[in-house]
This record gives sequence, structure tokens and C-alpha cells, in this order.
Amino acid sequence: MYSDCAISVNGISKCFEIYDKPAHRLWQMLCAGRKKFYREFWALKNVNFEIKRGECVGIIGRNGAGKSTLLQIITGTLRSTEGSITTNGRITALLELGSGFNPEFSGKDNVFMNAAVLGFTGDDINRKYQEIIDFADIGDFISQPVKTYSSGMLVRLAFAVQIMLDPDILIVDEALSVGDIFFQQKCFDRLKKLVDRGTTILFVSHDIALVKSLCSKAVYLKQGELAAFGDAKDVCEMYQNDSTNAYSAERARLQALEQQGEAHTAQLFRIDPDFSKKVTERSGNMDVEVTALDFYDLKGHLINDCFVGDKVKLVISISANRDVPEGAQIGVLCRDNRGNDIFSTNLVNFQKFLPALKAGQRGTVEWEFVMPVFGLFFFSMGIKPDKLSQDFYDRPFNAASLQTIKRDPLDTTSALLTVNPENFKIDVQ
Repeated sequence: MYSDCAISVNGISKCFEIYDKPAHRLWQMLCAGRKKFYREFWALKNVNFEIKRGECVGIIGRNGAGKSTLLQIITGTLRSTEGSITTNGRITALLELGSGFNPEFSGKDNVFMNAAVLGFTGDDINRKYQEIIDFADIGDFISQPVKTYSSGMLVRLAFAVQIMLDPDILIVDEALSVGDIFFQQKCFDRLKKLVDRGTTILFVSHDIALVKSLCSKAVYLKQGELAAFGDAKDVCEMYQNDSTNAYSAERARLQALEQQGEAHTAQLFRIDPDFSKKVTERSGNMDVEVTALDFYDLKGHLINDCFVGDKVKLVISISANRDVPEGAQIGVLCRDNRGNDIFSTNLVNFQKFLPALKAGQRGTVEWEFVMPVFGLFFFSMGIKPDKLSQDFYDRPFNAASLQTIKRDPLDTTSALLTVNPENFKIDVQ
């Protein structure tokens, strides 16, 4: 392998043996290969590519395409059935949430143990320890057993260890998806600095915008095979076109099924039992509480994605925990997955207000609009007693997301959203 090559993947294939019954594993051992009691599943088939030092490469593809399997083979945690991998440099990898951590030990102990396993000396760890703690930003929990951590805290600490030890090659699976949007932004900024410094980065992501902005190259896996490898923008466009075609076919199938039966009628007010777990930050006295943020298509179906240019309905479900006077305001903020503001609006702009609510009353605020921008977007909102108040009844951040998909491969729409004030509707039960 050439000295400027960091990772060389040569004809990698991986076959998993699928057994229908546990007893079949024993029968397979006893028959010594004379008969097969399993089905073969080839997760990877003859994958070849080479990554040079200092390149940032994204691995993209649909679920089940073999992305995580490939990373496990590259890091050496999984053996390939065929082919070989050659790496040049010290590798750190974050493939699974909390991998390498002992749940009984404190966060501090796990930092030192994890770094030692990666080959760092005590002096190296002591020099980097404060940076790791500052980046993870989990406060006094650093002294608590890891088993008491939330998934967000766990990924913060695990990623901080990997990224702050200045690896030659950094490999990351989709672990960052569990972090909140603020921590994700901090991670992306750090990744950019590592790229500028010359670190080789290989990561799996479903965030195509991130791959385009951060990576120079991309690997597109399709049903275990290498569909494309090359310029990140070109490979991502190929993947998006394939995804659009698959999405269109699925939509057509569902529409055909609808025509055979009765149309679904949505019950708009909803209490989402996982709502508090979804939001990344929340404040307010909860006199009026948001119980769900949902998107519907115009046929009344709950959705989390749509085509660019489709009209959708955002429904905010609210419940009064105390009697409140009329005049409360509801505002909505939309940001992209990099934290950039896309648009914001408020009922007060259109001279609309919530009516007086009695404790126990429920209602919805519904808003139909067209989203002509491509990407992944997060929606936050707030309910204030009146337009002059600085306090909130409820203020959940990143409470819902909407993924927009290009209908036409040539569609490059990225215009700002125009808000139509006539589309707001307030309904209190």
C-alpha cells in the first residue's frame, strides 16, 4: 500500500449464516459441513475502494445496505468472509453507543480505561483529560457510574474520548444521531477542524447535507454492493435519485391500497407519550402544555417526510392545566439540521390569539403550508400568555422533524418559505 493511503479495501465480502432454529447450529457442527442447515446472507459483496490520508469519506445507503458491517470489518471487530483490509495509522472508532465502557465504573474511570485501550499513555490522557470533560459537558455526572447515564450523556462522553485524542483515522457509525442538535453542531465543528488538520475520517450517515458539506468523497452501498465511489456531491446525487424513485414507488403503492379501502380520518388532537423525550430543551410553567407536534398530509395521514413542494399540515396539540385568559400567543421556529434558522412565525403577526381556556380543556392549532426547501428540518415552538410577556407557558425545542425529498432529480429548489397567514386554524374542544 502506498504511504499516502490510509485505508485500502480489497474485494471485501461478508456472509452471515442464518439459522431458522437454535438446534440447527448444533446439527451443522455435527454434520461437519456435509449438509447446510442455514441460509446464506451476503451483507457485502466484493467491495473495493481506497482512501488517502487526510480525506473525509462518508458511507451512505439505505438501512441494511452493509454500511455498519463494513465499518466493523475495517476496525477489526468483525472478520470478512473474503478479501482484505489494510490500514495505515492509529484508528479510533465509535461504532456503538457506549462500546468499550464499563457500566459499573464512573465516567472518569472509563475515560482513562478507554484511552489506554486505544494505546495512549497516562501522560497523554492527563494532558487531554480536561478537554475531554469540557467537550462532553456532562457536569458532575463524570463521577457517577456510566450505567446511570442517559443515551445522550453516554454518546457525549464516548465521542469526546474518541475525537479529543487526535487519531490518525477516525471511524464513526451513526452514533451521533442520539445526541441533541446543539451537541451535534459542536461535533460537526470539531470534525471540520480534524479534516483541516489532516485526519482521515470515515463515517456512516443518513445526513446527505452533512456528507456533501464535510466530505470530499463518498461510498454508496446498495444491497451490499459498491454502487458508487467518488466525488461526494456526485455520489450523493446518485443516492438521492435512487431514493426518490423508491419513495415514489412506495407512495404509489400506498395510494393504490387507499383506493381499495376507506380513507383514513385523522384524530388531530393527540397526546404523544414520548414527546418529552423528543425535545432537546424545554421551559415554561406548563399552565398550557404542548402534548404533541405532528405533521399530516392533506389526506389526514401522519407523516414525517414529504416531497419538496407538497402541502402539509402542522398540528400543535395543547392542553390547559390551569385556567388561563384569552390572548395567549403561539410561535413556531423552523431550523435545518445544522441549526440555521429557516423561518419563524407567530399568531400575533396575523392578529390571532388563543381563546380563554379552562383547566382540562384541549385543543389544536393547525397550519397548512408548502415546504419548498430540500433537507431535514426541526420545529420548535412556544406559548406565551400575551405578546408583551417574556415568560412562557411551554417552550419545547426540536419537538418535531420533517424530511423533504426531491420529486425530480433536477429539482434544486432552495427558496425561502413564504408563510400564508390565512392557513392558521385554532380549534379548542
